[in-house]
Amino acid sequence: MQFQRRALTTCLALLPLTAWASDWPNRPITIVVPAAAGGTTDIAARVLAEKMGKHLGTSIVVENKGGGGGSIGTTQVARAKQDGYTLLMGNIGPVAINFSLYKNLSYKATDLRGITNVISVPNILVVHNDSPVKNVKDLIALAKTRQLNVSTSGTGQSPHMSSEMFRQKAGIEVTLVPFPGAAPAVTALLGQQVDYMIDNLPSSMPHIKSGKFRALAITSGKRSDQLPDIPTMTEAGVPMQVTAWFGLLAPAGTPDAIVNKVQQAAREAMSTDDVRKRFAELGGVPGGETPAEYDAFIDQERKNWAQIVKTSGITLD
Repeated sequence: MQFQRRALTTCLALLPLTAWASDWPNRPITIVVPAAAGGTTDIAARVLAEKMGKHLGTSIVVENKGGGGGSIGTTQVARAKQDGYTLLMGNIGPVAINFSLYKNLSYKATDLRGITNVISVPNILVVHNDSPVKNVKDLIALAKTRQLNVSTSGTGQSPHMSSEMFRQKAGIEVTLVPFPGAAPAVTALLGQQVDYMIDNLPSSMPHIKSGKFRALAITSGKRSDQLPDIPTMTEAGVPMQVTAWFGLLAPAGTPDAIVNKVQQAAREAMSTDDVRKRFAELGGVPGGETPAEYDAFIDQERKNWAQIVKTSGITLD
Protein backbone atom coordinates (compact mmCIF):
# COMPACT_ATOMS: atom_id res chain seq x y z
CA MET A 1 0.00 0.00 0.00
CA GLN A 2 2.84 2.38 0.91
CA PHE A 3 4.57 1.61 -2.41
CA GLN A 4 1.32 2.30 -4.30
CA ARG A 5 0.97 5.66 -2.55
CA ARG A 6 4.55 6.63 -3.48
CA ALA A 7 3.98 5.57 -7.08
CA LEU A 8 0.74 7.56 -7.25
CA THR A 9 2.45 10.62 -5.76
CA THR A 10 5.25 10.37 -8.33
CA CYS A 11 2.78 10.08 -11.22
CA LEU A 12 0.78 13.07 -9.97
CA ALA A 13 3.97 15.12 -9.65
CA LEU A 14 4.90 14.32 -13.23
CA LEU A 15 1.52 15.15 -14.72
CA PRO A 16 2.00 18.94 -14.74
CA LEU A 17 5.51 18.52 -16.16
CA THR A 18 4.22 16.35 -19.00
CA ALA A 19 1.42 18.74 -19.88
CA TRP A 20 3.75 21.69 -19.59
CA ALA A 21 6.36 20.08 -21.89
CA SER A 22 3.75 19.27 -24.55
CA ASP A 23 2.61 22.92 -24.51
CA TRP A 24 6.14 24.24 -24.85
CA PRO A 25 6.96 26.89 -26.01
CA ASN A 26 4.19 29.37 -25.27
CA ARG A 27 6.40 32.42 -24.61
CA PRO A 28 9.79 33.81 -25.78
CA ILE A 29 12.99 31.81 -25.27
CA THR A 30 16.29 33.36 -24.17
CA ILE A 31 19.65 32.09 -25.41
CA VAL A 32 22.39 33.32 -23.08
CA VAL A 33 25.74 33.99 -24.75
CA PRO A 34 28.48 33.90 -22.06
CA ALA A 35 30.62 36.42 -23.97
CA ALA A 36 30.50 39.90 -25.44
CA ALA A 37 28.58 40.59 -28.65
CA GLY A 38 30.45 40.11 -31.91
CA GLY A 39 32.37 36.92 -31.14
CA THR A 40 31.78 33.47 -32.58
CA THR A 41 29.52 32.37 -29.70
CA ASP A 42 27.36 35.44 -30.31
CA ILE A 43 27.40 35.00 -34.10
CA ALA A 44 26.32 31.36 -33.83
CA ALA A 45 23.43 32.25 -31.51
CA ARG A 46 22.16 35.08 -33.70
CA VAL A 47 22.45 33.13 -36.95
CA LEU A 48 20.20 30.41 -35.49
CA ALA A 49 17.82 32.44 -33.32
CA GLU A 50 15.44 33.72 -35.98
CA LYS A 51 15.14 30.43 -37.85
CA MET A 52 14.75 28.38 -34.70
CA GLY A 53 12.10 30.82 -33.49
CA LYS A 54 10.09 30.33 -36.68
CA HIS A 55 10.35 26.56 -36.34
CA LEU A 56 9.24 26.66 -32.70
CA GLY A 57 6.59 29.33 -33.22
CA THR A 58 8.01 31.87 -30.79
CA SER A 59 10.64 34.59 -30.60
CA ILE A 60 14.16 33.87 -29.38
CA VAL A 61 16.11 36.60 -27.58
CA VAL A 62 19.92 36.52 -27.50
CA GLU A 63 21.32 37.89 -24.22
CA ASN A 64 25.04 38.57 -23.84
CA LYS A 65 26.42 37.92 -20.38
CA GLY A 66 30.22 37.98 -20.64
CA GLY A 67 32.94 37.80 -18.03
CA GLY A 68 34.72 35.25 -15.89
CA GLY A 69 35.97 33.24 -18.85
CA GLY A 70 32.36 32.52 -19.76
CA SER A 71 31.45 31.37 -16.26
CA ILE A 72 29.06 34.23 -15.43
CA GLY A 73 26.64 33.53 -18.27
CA THR A 74 27.06 29.78 -17.90
CA THR A 75 26.22 29.98 -14.19
CA GLN A 76 23.09 31.97 -15.00
CA VAL A 77 21.83 29.15 -17.21
CA ALA A 78 22.96 26.40 -14.83
CA ARG A 79 20.79 27.99 -12.11
CA ALA A 80 17.84 28.81 -14.38
CA LYS A 81 14.47 27.08 -14.25
CA GLN A 82 14.46 23.74 -16.02
CA ASP A 83 11.66 24.81 -18.33
CA GLY A 84 13.46 25.30 -21.65
CA TYR A 85 13.00 29.06 -21.70
CA THR A 86 16.62 29.80 -20.75
CA LEU A 87 19.26 28.10 -22.91
CA LEU A 88 23.00 28.47 -23.28
CA MET A 89 25.05 28.96 -26.41
CA GLY A 90 28.06 27.37 -24.78
CA ASN A 91 31.54 26.91 -26.08
CA ILE A 92 34.68 24.93 -25.44
CA GLY A 93 35.85 27.30 -22.67
CA PRO A 94 33.16 27.34 -19.98
CA VAL A 95 31.68 23.97 -21.01
CA ALA A 96 34.93 21.96 -21.15
CA ILE A 97 38.21 23.75 -20.39
CA ASN A 98 37.11 25.62 -17.25
CA PHE A 99 36.52 22.45 -15.24
CA SER A 100 40.23 21.61 -15.21
CA LEU A 101 41.53 25.19 -15.35
CA TYR A 102 39.70 26.80 -12.42
CA LYS A 103 40.05 25.63 -8.83
CA ASN A 104 36.63 27.02 -7.93
CA LEU A 105 33.73 27.25 -10.37
CA SER A 106 30.23 28.43 -9.54
CA TYR A 107 28.69 25.61 -11.57
CA LYS A 108 29.29 21.88 -12.07
CA ALA A 109 29.39 19.70 -15.15
CA THR A 110 26.21 18.02 -13.94
CA ASP A 111 24.36 21.37 -13.89
CA LEU A 112 24.02 21.34 -17.69
CA ARG A 113 22.88 18.94 -20.36
CA GLY A 114 23.82 19.09 -24.02
CA ILE A 115 21.33 19.74 -26.81
CA THR A 116 23.43 19.85 -29.97
CA ASN A 117 26.66 21.26 -31.34
CA VAL A 118 26.10 24.24 -33.66
CA ILE A 119 29.44 25.06 -35.27
CA SER A 120 33.06 23.92 -35.05
CA VAL A 121 35.84 26.23 -36.17
CA PRO A 122 39.62 26.42 -36.14
CA ASN A 123 41.51 29.27 -34.53
CA ILE A 124 43.62 31.69 -36.53
CA LEU A 125 46.86 33.50 -35.69
CA VAL A 126 46.62 37.10 -36.92
CA VAL A 127 48.55 40.36 -36.76
CA HIS A 128 47.54 43.85 -37.84
CA ASN A 129 48.20 44.46 -41.52
CA ASP A 130 50.60 47.28 -40.60
CA SER A 131 52.76 44.88 -38.61
CA PRO A 132 56.20 44.11 -40.05
CA VAL A 133 55.53 40.44 -39.26
CA LYS A 134 54.84 38.48 -42.45
CA ASN A 135 54.81 34.89 -41.16
CA VAL A 136 55.09 32.77 -38.02
CA LYS A 137 58.89 32.66 -38.26
CA ASP A 138 58.98 36.48 -38.22
CA LEU A 139 56.65 36.59 -35.19
CA ILE A 140 58.80 34.21 -33.18
CA ALA A 141 61.93 36.16 -34.14
CA LEU A 142 60.29 39.42 -32.99
CA ALA A 143 59.27 37.80 -29.70
CA LYS A 144 62.92 36.96 -29.08
CA THR A 145 63.76 40.68 -29.14
CA ARG A 146 61.00 42.01 -26.87
CA GLN A 147 57.98 40.89 -24.84
CA LEU A 148 54.90 40.89 -27.07
CA ASN A 149 51.35 41.66 -25.94
CA VAL A 150 48.64 39.21 -26.98
CA SER A 151 44.89 39.78 -26.73
CA THR A 152 42.62 36.84 -25.92
CA SER A 153 38.85 36.48 -25.75
CA GLY A 154 38.77 35.58 -22.06
CA THR A 155 40.74 33.41 -19.67
CA GLY A 156 40.14 29.71 -20.30
CA GLN A 157 38.64 30.14 -23.76
CA SER A 158 40.21 28.22 -26.64
CA PRO A 159 42.01 31.34 -28.00
CA HIS A 160 43.62 31.80 -24.59
CA MET A 161 44.66 28.16 -24.37
CA SER A 162 45.80 28.20 -28.01
CA SER A 163 47.91 31.28 -27.25
CA GLU A 164 49.45 29.48 -24.29
CA MET A 165 50.15 26.37 -26.37
CA PHE A 166 51.72 28.53 -29.09
CA ARG A 167 53.89 30.32 -26.53
CA GLN A 168 55.15 27.04 -25.11
CA LYS A 169 55.79 25.33 -28.42
CA ALA A 170 57.41 28.41 -29.96
CA GLY A 171 59.59 28.90 -26.87
CA ILE A 172 58.69 32.56 -26.36
CA GLU A 173 57.48 34.72 -23.48
CA VAL A 174 54.48 36.99 -24.02
CA THR A 175 51.98 39.02 -21.99
CA LEU A 176 48.46 37.66 -22.38
CA VAL A 177 45.79 40.34 -22.16
CA PRO A 178 42.32 38.78 -21.55
CA PHE A 179 39.13 40.51 -22.70
CA PRO A 180 35.48 39.57 -21.96
CA GLY A 181 34.90 38.26 -25.46
CA ALA A 182 36.29 38.09 -28.99
CA ALA A 183 34.94 41.47 -30.15
CA PRO A 184 36.88 43.60 -27.63
CA ALA A 185 39.97 41.42 -28.13
CA VAL A 186 39.72 41.98 -31.89
CA THR A 187 39.19 45.70 -31.32
CA ALA A 188 42.45 45.83 -29.36
CA LEU A 189 44.34 44.38 -32.32
CA LEU A 190 42.53 46.67 -34.76
CA GLY A 191 43.73 49.58 -32.62
CA GLN A 192 47.26 48.07 -32.54
CA GLN A 193 47.16 48.00 -28.74
CA VAL A 194 48.53 44.43 -28.90
CA ASP A 195 50.98 42.69 -31.22
CA TYR A 196 48.96 39.65 -32.26
CA MET A 197 46.14 37.37 -31.27
CA ILE A 198 44.87 33.85 -31.81
CA ASP A 199 41.16 34.13 -32.44
CA ASN A 200 38.25 31.92 -33.43
CA LEU A 201 38.26 32.17 -37.22
CA PRO A 202 34.71 33.61 -37.63
CA SER A 203 35.31 36.78 -35.61
CA SER A 204 38.58 37.59 -37.41
CA MET A 205 37.50 36.50 -40.88
CA PRO A 206 35.85 39.85 -41.86
CA HIS A 207 39.04 41.71 -40.95
CA ILE A 208 41.20 39.21 -42.83
CA LYS A 209 38.98 39.59 -45.89
CA SER A 210 39.02 43.41 -45.63
CA GLY A 211 42.81 43.49 -45.37
CA LYS A 212 42.97 44.89 -41.84
CA PHE A 213 44.42 41.66 -40.43
CA ARG A 214 47.16 39.48 -41.86
CA ALA A 215 46.57 35.77 -41.18
CA LEU A 216 49.74 33.83 -40.38
CA ALA A 217 48.58 30.30 -39.53
CA ILE A 218 45.47 28.28 -38.75
CA THR A 219 45.09 25.72 -35.95
CA SER A 220 43.17 23.09 -37.94
CA GLY A 221 44.72 19.87 -39.18
CA LYS A 222 44.36 21.03 -42.77
CA ARG A 223 44.08 24.37 -44.53
CA SER A 224 40.77 26.21 -44.66
CA ASP A 225 38.85 26.30 -47.93
CA GLN A 226 38.17 29.96 -47.18
CA LEU A 227 41.88 30.73 -46.70
CA PRO A 228 43.73 28.20 -48.86
CA ASP A 229 46.98 30.19 -48.87
CA ILE A 230 47.29 30.26 -45.06
CA PRO A 231 49.40 27.40 -43.66
CA THR A 232 48.44 25.26 -40.71
CA MET A 233 50.39 25.81 -37.50
CA THR A 234 52.23 22.55 -38.11
CA GLU A 235 53.17 23.64 -41.63
CA ALA A 236 54.41 26.92 -40.14
CA GLY A 237 56.72 25.03 -37.80
CA VAL A 238 54.65 25.03 -34.59
CA PRO A 239 53.01 21.58 -34.17
CA MET A 240 49.64 22.20 -32.54
CA GLN A 241 46.01 21.57 -33.45
CA VAL A 242 42.90 23.09 -31.84
CA THR A 243 39.27 23.07 -32.93
CA ALA A 244 36.84 25.31 -31.09
CA TRP A 245 33.15 24.38 -30.86
CA PHE A 246 29.94 26.17 -29.95
CA GLY A 247 26.63 24.56 -29.09
CA LEU A 248 23.33 24.68 -27.27
CA LEU A 249 22.88 23.45 -23.71
CA ALA A 250 20.07 23.56 -21.15
CA PRO A 251 19.90 23.36 -17.36
CA ALA A 252 20.13 19.77 -16.16
CA GLY A 253 16.66 18.42 -15.50
CA THR A 254 15.10 20.09 -18.53
CA PRO A 255 12.61 17.50 -19.90
CA ASP A 256 13.72 15.31 -22.81
CA ALA A 257 10.69 16.40 -24.82
CA ILE A 258 11.81 20.04 -24.69
CA VAL A 259 15.47 19.26 -25.32
CA ASN A 260 14.52 17.19 -28.36
CA LYS A 261 12.32 19.99 -29.71
CA VAL A 262 15.19 22.45 -29.45
CA GLN A 263 17.62 20.01 -31.07
CA GLN A 264 15.27 19.42 -33.98
CA ALA A 265 14.70 23.16 -34.43
CA ALA A 266 18.45 23.82 -34.41
CA ARG A 267 19.13 20.97 -36.81
CA GLU A 268 16.42 22.27 -39.15
CA ALA A 269 17.96 25.75 -39.05
CA MET A 270 21.44 24.40 -39.75
CA SER A 271 20.18 22.47 -42.76
CA THR A 272 18.97 25.62 -44.56
CA ASP A 273 21.08 26.88 -47.45
CA ASP A 274 21.63 30.36 -46.05
CA VAL A 275 22.84 29.13 -42.65
CA ARG A 276 25.17 26.59 -44.24
CA LYS A 277 26.47 29.30 -46.56
CA ARG A 278 26.99 31.69 -43.65
CA PHE A 279 28.84 29.06 -41.63
CA ALA A 280 31.02 28.19 -44.64
CA GLU A 281 31.89 31.88 -45.09
CA LEU A 282 33.01 31.89 -41.46
CA GLY A 283 35.18 28.84 -42.04
CA GLY A 284 32.99 26.69 -39.77
CA VAL A 285 31.38 23.27 -39.95
CA PRO A 286 27.73 22.93 -38.79
CA GLY A 287 26.77 20.43 -36.08
CA GLY A 288 23.39 18.86 -35.47
CA GLU A 289 24.23 15.93 -33.16
CA THR A 290 21.59 14.38 -30.94
CA PRO A 291 21.59 15.37 -27.25
CA ALA A 292 23.11 12.02 -26.29
CA GLU A 293 25.85 12.35 -28.91
CA TYR A 294 26.63 15.89 -27.81
CA ASP A 295 26.82 14.96 -24.13
CA ALA A 296 29.27 12.17 -25.00
CA PHE A 297 31.34 14.57 -27.12
CA ILE A 298 31.49 17.17 -24.34
CA ASP A 299 32.51 14.55 -21.80
CA GLN A 300 35.41 13.46 -24.02
CA GLU A 301 36.46 17.07 -24.63
CA ARG A 302 36.60 17.68 -20.87
CA LYS A 303 38.93 14.72 -20.49
CA ASN A 304 41.12 15.84 -23.41
CA TRP A 305 41.47 19.38 -22.12
CA ALA A 306 42.14 18.21 -18.57
CA GLN A 307 45.30 16.59 -19.88
CA ILE A 308 46.28 19.69 -21.88
CA VAL A 309 45.72 21.99 -18.89
CA LYS A 310 47.68 19.65 -16.63
CA THR A 311 50.60 19.68 -19.04
CA SER A 312 50.48 23.47 -19.31
CA GLY A 313 50.62 23.86 -15.54
CA ILE A 314 48.01 26.64 -15.63
CA THR A 315 45.54 26.90 -12.75
CA LEU A 316 43.21 29.76 -11.84
CA ASP A 317 41.15 30.54 -8.75
